[in-house]
Amino acid sequence: MIKLYDKGVFLVDGTDLYESSEELLNKTGISASASDAKKGTMAYSVIQAHNKSGDEKQLKLRFDSLTSHDITYVGVIQTARASGLTEFPVPYVLTNCHNSLCAVGGTINEDDHKFALSAAHRFGGIYVPANMANIHSYNREAMAGCGRMILGTDSHTRYGALGCLAVGEGGGELAKQLLNRTYDFAYPETIAIYLTGSPRPGVGPHDVALSIVGAVYKNGYVKNKVMEFVGPGIAGLPIEYRNAIDVMTTETACWSSIWMTDDETKGYFENHGRPEAYKKMAPQHTAYYDGCVYVDLSTIECTIAMPMHPSNTFTIRELLENAEDILHETEETVNSQTVGARIDLMSKLRNGSIYVDQGEIAGCAGGTFDGIMAAADILRGRSCGNGTFTLSVYPGSMPAYAELVRNGAVSDLISAGVIMRECFCGPCFGAGDCPANGELSIRHTTRNFPNREGSKPGDGQLSAVALMDSRSIAATAANGGRLTPATDLDIEYTKPEYHFDGSIYEKRVYNGWGHPEKDHELKFGPNIKDWPEMPELTDDLLVKLCSYIDDPVTTTDELIPSGETSSYRSNPEKLSEFALSKRDPEYASRSKAVRAFDRARINDKAIAPEVSGIYARLEAKGIKCDPLSTDIGSAIFAMSPGDGSAREQAASCQRVLGASADFAISYATKRYRSNCINWGIIPFLIEDPELIALGDYVFVPGIRKAVLNNDSRIKAYVIKPDGAVNDIELSTGPLTEDERKIIADGCLINYYRET
Repeated sequence: MIKLYDKGVFLVDGTDLYESSEELLNKTGISASASDAKKGTMAYSVIQAHNKSGDEKQLKLRFDSLTSHDITYVGVIQTARASGLTEFPVPYVLTNCHNSLCAVGGTINEDDHKFALSAAHRFGGIYVPANMANIHSYNREAMAGCGRMILGTDSHTRYGALGCLAVGEGGGELAKQLLNRTYDFAYPETIAIYLTGSPRPGVGPHDVALSIVGAVYKNGYVKNKVMEFVGPGIAGLPIEYRNAIDVMTTETACWSSIWMTDDETKGYFENHGRPEAYKKMAPQHTAYYDGCVYVDLSTIECTIAMPMHPSNTFTIRELLENAEDILHETEETVNSQTVGARIDLMSKLRNGSIYVDQGEIAGCAGGTFDGIMAAADILRGRSCGNGTFTLSVYPGSMPAYAELVRNGAVSDLISAGVIMRECFCGPCFGAGDCPANGELSIRHTTRNFPNREGSKPGDGQLSAVALMDSRSIAATAANGGRLTPATDLDIEYTKPEYHFDGSIYEKRVYNGWGHPEKDHELKFGPNIKDWPEMPELTDDLLVKLCSYIDDPVTTTDELIPSGETSSYRSNPEKLSEFALSKRDPEYASRSKAVRAFDRARINDKAIAPEVSGIYARLEAKGIKCDPLSTDIGSAIFAMSPGDGSAREQAASCQRVLGASADFAISYATKRYRSNCINWGIIPFLIEDPELIALGDYVFVPGIRKAVLNNDSRIKAYVIKPDGAVNDIELSTGPLTEDERKIIADGCLINYYRET
C-alpha cells in the first residue's frame, strides 16, 4: 500500500505520524508549529550547514565535492577554463563510465578520457579510468558521507541512503562551484517517505522504487522537493537495497533525497575503510513535512514499468492478468510518441504468457553487489536457454565485480548463460546491448524513455524497454524469457557478506585532490573544441519558433538524444546537429537558417528579406524596432520540457544553433531550466500554447530591461505567416540576480568574463 497525504504531517521520534498540530498536542502533549518543526528535518540541517547566504529561505549553497562522467566533464571544464579556472577548489571526481566502449567516432572517446586525466593533474582532480566503476557506485564507495552534499552532472546523483544529500544538475552549476560561486535556490519543500513493514522474499529495491515513482511522478507530488526517508521500515533494509531505491528518486522529479542512518549505514562506511564518514542522521524529536508518502513495504509486489517512462507502472501480476489490454494500450502510446517506426508489443503475448527478448542488470541501480547476488541465487543451476532471450550483467564497480568473482557468483551466472560485462552505464542511456528491431528488453536500469535502448526510429528501427528488478529479470531468464515475477519461485537467497577491496582503486584511480600541477599540459584530442562565442542579450529580441512539441512532457533525451550521439559531446557544433533529431528532425536546419539571419546582421549589417518583412509588419502596427540592433534567435515550444537527464547539452545545443528562448507551460525540472539560463536561453512561460505555432516569429521589445528588472509580465507580439500581428503576455518566472545577469550577458561564460 502506498498512500499520499493531502497535507503536511508531523513526525515524532522518527516513527509516529500526526496530521495536524491539534492532533499532535492532543495525543502527545507536544505543542509545535509547522514553521518551527520544519527545522527538525534532516534536510534542513544539512542544507543550512552548506548555505552561505545568511538567509534560510534563499539559499547559496557550496558543495563538499563534485562529480561528472565522460559525457559531461569536458564541457564543465571548458566552461570553467573560459571563465578563469585555476584549480579545483573541492574534490572533483571524473569518471569514465558512459562513453567508455570507444565504439563510435574513432579515437574521440578515449581522447576525452586523456583530457580528463590531464585536467585531474593540472587542476587537482580525481580520475577514475574507464570500466573501473560507474559514477554513482564510485561516489558511494569513496566520496559520500553523512551530512555531506555532492553536486553532479548526472541526474541520478543520489546518495541519500548514505545520509548524503546529493543533487544532479547541468554543467553550468558545477562550473560555478569550480569558480568558488554558489548554487542559488529557494529552500525546497520536504516530503516524508515513511517506510514501514518488510519486503517479501523476491521483492527487490526496484519494485519498491518503481511503485513510489508510479504513485508520485504524474501528480508532481515531490517535484523539485526533498524526499526524506523515515520510519521503522528502514531498519530492515540492507544498505545496498536502500541505495538502489534511492537512486531512482530522480525519476520522481524530486530535487534530492536523504535517509535516516543506523548501524547498517555505519557498517557500510567501515567496510569501505571510511568510518569517519558516518554519523547518526535522524529528524529531531518533532519534525514537520510538507507532505507524506506512506509505504507499507510488506504490500509491495514485483513491479514493471512499461515503455516509455518509469512511472508507467503495473505489478507483474496485474500485467499478466490483463496482458492484452495493457500491451495494446502501451503499444498505442509508444507508437503515438514515435516518428519513423512502430512497435508490435502484442506479438509478445503468446499462449497467455508474455515473452521478452532481452534482459539487462546494470549500473547504479541494478549493478549493486546485492542485486547481482540475488540474480545469481535464482539462476544457480538453471539456464537462460538458447533461444532469442539473452541476459547481460554489468556490475557497478570493479571492487563489487571482484567480490562476485571470489564468492563464485560470476561462475554461477556464466554457467547459466549470462554474459558478464564491464562496469559501464551504457544500458541506461542506449549505448550498450541495443535489442534487435521490434524487441522488448527488461532492465534493472534507471530509465526506459524513448530511444534509451539505442534504437533509431528515424531509420525505421525501434525497440522498447521495460524496467524490472534484477530478481524478476533473473526469474524471467530462468524461464527462457517468459515474464515471471521472482515471488513465483521458491529461492533461498544466500546474502553473503560483502568485503570491499580498496586496493583496486588505489592501484588505478589517480587522486590529485589538493595537489594541482599547474604546469601540467592539458591533452586535447582533435574533437575537443572550445565553446563558440555567444552574443549578449540585446535591448529587443526577435525569435522564430523552429519546433513546436505538444506532448505532455518532453524529455532531455528528445531534446538531445543520448547513445552514440553523445560521443560528440566535446564538439559543441557537431553535437548540436543532433538536437531534437529523433523528435523533430527538421529542427536543426530550421534553427541554423535563423542563425544565418543573425550572423548576416552582425557581420554584414544586412537584414534578410524574410526578417525585413517581419519588421515591416511590426512597423505597420506602430511597433518601433531597430533591426540592426536586435538579436534574431530561434526558439522551441514544448508543454513541459526537460524531464530526465541533467545533461546541459539539451540547452547548449540549442544555443549553439542560435536559440535565444524556450517557450513552455512549465519546465519539467529545475535543472533543465537552470541549463537554459546558464546558456543564455530565456525560459519564457506562456499560458495559452495556441497563441503561438511552428513558424511564427515573436518580437519582445525591451526584453533586456524586463529580464534585469525581473518583470512579472512581459509584453510581446506574435507575427503569423499570414501577416497577422497579435499581442501576447509572457513571463520568465522568478530569476535570481545572478540568473538575470547571466541571461543579459548571453551565457555563464560571458557573465564570468565580466565579473
